[in-house]
Amino acid sequence: MRVAMIGTGYVGLVSGVCFADFGHDVTCIDKDVEKIEKLRAGEMPIYEPTLEDLVKDNVAEGRLTFATDGADAIRSADAIFIAVGTPSRRGDGHADLSYVFAAAEEIADLMDGYTVVVTKSTVPVGTGDEGKRRTRKRRPDAEFAVVSNPEFLREGAAIADFKRPDRIVVGGAHDPRARKCMEELYRPLYLNETPILFTERRTSELIKYAANAFLALKITYINEMADLCEKVGADVQQVARGIGLDNRIGAKFLNAGPGYGGSCFPKDTLALVRTAQEAGAPVQLVETTVAVNDARKAAMADRIVAIAGGAVKGKTIALLGLTFKPNTDDMRDAPALDIVKALQKAGAKIKAFDPEGMGEAEKVLSDVEMCKGPYECVKDADVVAIVTEWDQFRALDLKRVKAAVKTPLVVDLRNVYRPDEMRERGFTYVSIGRP
Repeated sequence: MRVAMIGTGYVGLVSGVCFADFGHDVTCIDKDVEKIEKLRAGEMPIYEPTLEDLVKDNVAEGRLTFATDGADAIRSADAIFIAVGTPSRRGDGHADLSYVFAAAEEIADLMDGYTVVVTKSTVPVGTGDEGKRRTRKRRPDAEFAVVSNPEFLREGAAIADFKRPDRIVVGGAHDPRARKCMEELYRPLYLNETPILFTERRTSELIKYAANAFLALKITYINEMADLCEKVGADVQQVARGIGLDNRIGAKFLNAGPGYGGSCFPKDTLALVRTAQEAGAPVQLVETTVAVNDARKAAMADRIVAIAGGAVKGKTIALLGLTFKPNTDDMRDAPALDIVKALQKAGAKIKAFDPEGMGEAEKVLSDVEMCKGPYECVKDADVVAIVTEWDQFRALDLKRVKAAVKTPLVVDLRNVYRPDEMRERGFTYVSIGRP
């Protein structure tokens, strides 16, 4: 099939290359000239394991191309995906849909013959209805279907998530031609018996928000249990294992830490809250989740200040990890942003190292000494804080770390190490939710 993917951000690029790998003819479209030129040269705008090789392979096979002017691709496409950003709107927290509607109007002007327009972007309930209305207004005689097909990709595991998903959700494919198109697009997965859930379009749009909000709630819940564990002398990791073994609960997203961040959970929970409030059905659990998570990220700096004796003015704090999770370079709403801001306000000097996020971090952080490796980062530090659980931080040469730091104080916000091991190595060690 011929596919046009509007937007080459995280979702658009991963989805486009995976569809190409399924055998479809895909054109990824973006107005950012520099980004398209880099993609044509084989340079990835994001870090995602195996993505670069997959792009090169499909470009070489002629199934994947990149364009700034997507007119020809849109006119000839069987399916056109909208995969543009929907950031939180300043002031009210609603999802900013300006890019989505601009793409829909561009498609309306260019589509030729029956076309399936697929919203891949995360959008509030009713967005597809409004997109269809706008398209019909511009092209009263056009033959098209507007379908919702939310993504469920985890950064750092996006390729595997696309190719081996738990489910595929499709909303609004009432026209048999639209349904057949979506089944053909996902045919390799359909043959592997991946569940495909066909729903109403509004239901599909809400599924995405409901799923992300539930996972955010789960993270926030275990973080609150971690606080309780610290007060009563329990171990949150054992608590998480004990409840996670219950099949009704499951073990995923029960890792205590500094709070959730990234491109999805913060904006999606906030957008769901606003949508629910306007609908007169407030989601109070989600509202509380948002508030608790915001407070938690800011409070992580307090743990660092406490281990430093209650003050960090003039002291050097080494942060290992900056991105919101490992295996990505994404700094959006990363806990590290709040931690750095609070520590700098308290007068600390900040050194930092992240295996993949340094470039993005430099765009959003100032007055931070960016280091070339973990041992350079911890040199002469008064406190070392593990902020992101990259694999290379799990096997540090602790003898070398102890020799490099000014004082052997470690705050482990990801519970990478065992408390008894760190004490035996001569460190004063604080972790999350453990005695």
